[in-house]
Amino acid sequence: MPELPEVETVCRGLAPTVEGRVFADVVQRRKTLRIPLPENFAGRLKGRRVLSVRRRAKYLLLHLDNGEVLVIHLGMSGRITILEPPDQGGESGNGKHDHVVFQMDDNVRVVFTDPRRFGLMTLIGEEALASHPLFCHLGPEPLGNDFNGDMLSDALRGRRSPIKTTLLDQKVVVGLGNIYVCEALYRAGISPRRTAASVAGKRAERLVPHIRDVLSEAIEAGGSSLRDYKGADGELGYFQNAHAVYGREGEPCPGCDCDRAVQRIVQSNRSTFFCSARQR
Repeated sequence: MPELPEVETVCRGLAPTVEGRVFADVVQRRKTLRIPLPENFAGRLKGRRVLSVRRRAKYLLLHLDNGEVLVIHLGMSGRITILEPPDQGGESGNGKHDHVVFQMDDNVRVVFTDPRRFGLMTLIGEEALASHPLFCHLGPEPLGNDFNGDMLSDALRGRRSPIKTTLLDQKVVVGLGNIYVCEALYRAGISPRRTAASVAGKRAERLVPHIRDVLSEAIEAGGSSLRDYKGADGELGYFQNAHAVYGREGEPCPGCDCDRAVQRIVQSNRSTFFCSARQR
């Protein structure tokens, strides 16, 4: 599933194309994705101007001129691609898994493709966004000012679950997934098997800047392209080339003089990669 850096990369790639533009047409080829598309979805979007494109957690938010927000989640395999008009060499946008096509008023098309159909799209009134069930439970943004050592310590105190699992909880902090939690814990020298409560305090203070750095570097690199992910321009991200531990089971531990290789364990049905010598 795309994590914060991948969604942020899509957001930044999409904004210059659609901000200030009008949906000249919307082609809806399915009635449902993970959840049903709203009633008269295409009709409600046609003629609307996009005022801004933002990201909240792993959601894309397209704020419209009628006070509604088009909410998009990429799910496991969803992808948004910007296509030039067909007469300028653009692709058709008629692929088997191209479920929604947005044609802008300059004839550029934005195509939502999702082979597994775990993504979602819905329309929410702007004033109801924060209280909507998709958003009301979400924690702070890890790159925002509200995310700091004190906040993280408070969220971790009393929790007996492993720190790796806890950081995946979107109520604690949003946008983090398997890749970037593994990488941040490695940089901070914290074992993924530690209880969350034992990380509160000095370890949490040490962890926060590493989370920020990993995410910022990944955004700069266009995210990590594993399996289906591509940016809105169709380009692959390349942060996977900088992964220290994720997906590197059995390889030498980088930046560590230990004689142990990167190890893999399973926590809550997800693979965790770490160095047992460096991370305590």
